[in-house]
Amino acid sequence: MQIKLSGHHLEITPALHDYVYDKLERIERHFDNVTSAQVILSVDKLIQKAEATIHVAGNEIFADAADEDLYAAIDALGDKIDRQIKKHKEKLTDKHRGEKARDYPQP
Repeated sequence: MQIKLSGHHLEITPALHDYVYDKLERIERHFDNVTSAQVILSVDKLIQKAEATIHVAGNEIFADAADEDLYAAIDALGDKIDRQIKKHKEKLTDKHRGEKARDYPQP
């Protein structure tokens, strides 16, 4: 998975870089078909924001999170993306299960 990390009104430190990469590695454990991710970290006055767009096979997943602490915003972003990836994966498997459900006799 290719990860593009950028910052608006802040400098991306090596610690932030490693933290974001560690959080996004968790996504690959749940779903293998992630092609790329774009993460934007920004600061607006006292609010730190983290936004991510994840490109998966046939879909694009977006999430954002805001908090007073940038690390907390990245944690929340990772959780949101993780939930959305799991939901996307379940939708794909449900489509395949629908074919087998039709084989059962109706009462």
